[in-house]
Amino acid sequence: MIPEPASEPRWLNAEEQCHWRSFLSATSELFDILDRRMQAEAGFPHAYYEVLVHLSEAPGRRLRMSDLADRTVSSRSRLSHAVARLEERGWVRREPCPSDRRGQLAVLTDEGYAVLERAAPAHVCAVREHLLDRLGPEEFAALGRISAKLRQAKQKEGESP
Repeated sequence: MIPEPASEPRWLNAEEQCHWRSFLSATSELFDILDRRMQAEAGFPHAYYEVLVHLSEAPGRRLRMSDLADRTVSSRSRLSHAVARLEERGWVRREPCPSDRRGQLAVLTDEGYAVLERAAPAHVCAVREHLLDRLGPEEFAALGRISAKLRQAKQKEGESP
């Protein structure tokens, strides 16, 4: 149930509404394109690719499941499901966390790393084709600054996915 607002909302004006809808459409379309390309060229969804990337960049190719969920901006249950699918393929394994008996680590296997290496060229080509090549360097830099600002605000507020 949606609670009643404490005061009248600050409605978007026509220009703000136009920009907001354009942003929603563009990001949805980009994520859909990246997911379809990853499925077609690598045989797995973009969300799995992101899990593999984050594990590959972590020390020892391992992260606590909760940290991996935060980095992939996933709920813990969604991440657990993705890791289970990756475990079935032999690309990731779970290990107990040595510093916390309740915690688990997700570990990228050598096979998972090899899969990531094979999938990365198709991913970067899609990102370039559908994002970088459509923006100038200044626009892409601005997008990076805006994205960082939004992430920082979310982290300060303590929001989670």
